[in-house]
Amino acid sequence: MWYYENMNANQFKNLSLVCLVLGFVSIAGSIAIWYLTGGKSMEAQAHGERFGIFVGLWAPTFMILSNRFDRYSDSKNDTTA
Repeated sequence: MWYYENMNANQFKNLSLVCLVLGFVSIAGSIAIWYLTGGKSMEAQAHGERFGIFVGLWAPTFMILSNRFDRYSDSKNDTTA
């Protein structure tokens, strides 16, 4: 991974933390969107449900990225030690 060679372990740890927080924010946002965008018509309620599910699907992506950045951080610490 040539584009990650210039980053140090602390930067990877920070990215890992940011992605983890974004994952949990995505879960909370998904629930809030689903709950708050009800609307009166069935079509509006269906749209709110679909949009909530769409935002909720970001959570696993952010958490996988968090895990990956944490592993990069660990490997950077192993190579510098």
